Amino acid sequence: MFKTHLSHLSPCCRAHIYTLANSKMGHQFTRAHLLLVLIIASAVASRAHKLKSATFLSPELVLAPGSVTNTFHYNVDFPTGHIGIKSFHVEPVDSSGRPIPLYDTYLHHWALNRYVIPKGGSKSSSSSSDGDSANFVRNDGICQGNILGQHYGSGSETRRTATFLPDPYAIEIGNPEEGFEERWMLGIHAIDTRGVVDGQGCRECFCELYNVTIGGGYDGGLKCCEDGDQCRVKLGFQGRKRSVYLRYTVKWVDWVDGEFLPVKVFIADVTDTGERDMTETTGCQFDWWLQVEYEVEPCSNGDDDWCVDVKRLNFTLPASGYVVYGVGHQHSGALGQAVYRQNGEVICKSVPIYGTGHEAGNEAGFVVGMSTCYPEPGSVNVTAGEQLILETNYSSSGARGHFGVMGLFHIFIADQLPQPPKPTMATTFLHRSISAAHVSILFTS
Repeated sequence: MFKTHLSHLSPCCRAHIYTLANSKMGHQFTRAHLLLVLIIASAVASRAHKLKSATFLSPELVLAPGSVTNTFHYNVDFPTGHIGIKSFHVEPVDSSGRPIPLYDTYLHHWALNRYVIPKGGSKSSSSSSDGDSANFVRNDGICQGNILGQHYGSGSETRRTATFLPDPYAIEIGNPEEGFEERWMLGIHAIDTRGVVDGQGCRECFCELYNVTIGGGYDGGLKCCEDGDQCRVKLGFQGRKRSVYLRYTVKWVDWVDGEFLPVKVFIADVTDTGERDMTETTGCQFDWWLQVEYEVEPCSNGDDDWCVDVKRLNFTLPASGYVVYGVGHQHSGALGQAVYRQNGEVICKSVPIYGTGHEAGNEAGFVVGMSTCYPEPGSVNVTAGEQLILETNYSSSGARGHFGVMGLFHIFIADQLPQPPKPTMATTFLHRSISAAHVSILFTS
């Protein structure tokens, strides 16, 4: 009963009540005292902003053994109104809602992008026509036009990677300019690896397995496993087409200025080789190239037990603030990532979680999660223009190395720190009532 009624109280209030109720004097915490506290607690809770949650399905993806989908779905279902996103969780499921393991359908990556269209646009669900009129509202950087402009994105690690933002932080959305309405686009890249001749090769988009020739030394990666491409399947393997969906759960709060603080979303890419003009209002210029993926060549020193490919990026952020959340995105073979200062001080690190079993979410040999960092509020700050380093590590052991790997790092930053909550009449009365009840018990014991 306590948990139901007191969940929205401050930690201090809850601690007082739990301590009192569970103490040796708890049996003397009379029904009248309890009723008084719960009435006040309910009044306080009714003023709290409740966390809301909704689960949706992406449009249907039809996959046959070895086939690839790399599609963009406009106007997907999403909460509306002026809200703050607290988390976004994704997992692939079949038509019955059962989770699909990565060794059957490999979720290479997905990305959630925000865009606006003039009011009165297409009303159809997942309207592809939106692509013609969509004005993308990208994240806050690190500025690449529409490249890596997503607010959320992940891959095989999506099931076991935390995305929840601690209070009072959230991604503020749902307040477009007058005359526009906000919508969302979900990009999905998945590979059906049932019955393929080489699971790792198909997942890493080895060009030879897809019968694709790019040239220029490009042997594997995104260019060889585009939408509609086919990876080689074992001779005689029979497998039916099946429907696949991304089931995504959004948690949010109704936005109230002063009670929630917005975060800025930045994505650093270890392949970034561009030059920025920090005098630009956008924080960068757009005449530079981003590879997004790269190749990890096999170890050349003969020591296959421990070979590590290390790639580093020096970068700056166009804004100052406090780090609220951070997480990396890597593929199989990953050994972890870190963002740190020039003096070696670690700002945030993220390491892969490898599966050890057979069930969905714990597939052996796959990256099934990435660890996250949640610094104590105000403990880690960055300054606009400060030189930072992103380091991405992969195993280079083995004869083939890895194709098409990624080294992205998401950093969520807030301009402000949370302020101590101001006492209200209800909370003040609650504290006094608890204290009075405590005193009453002391004098009647």
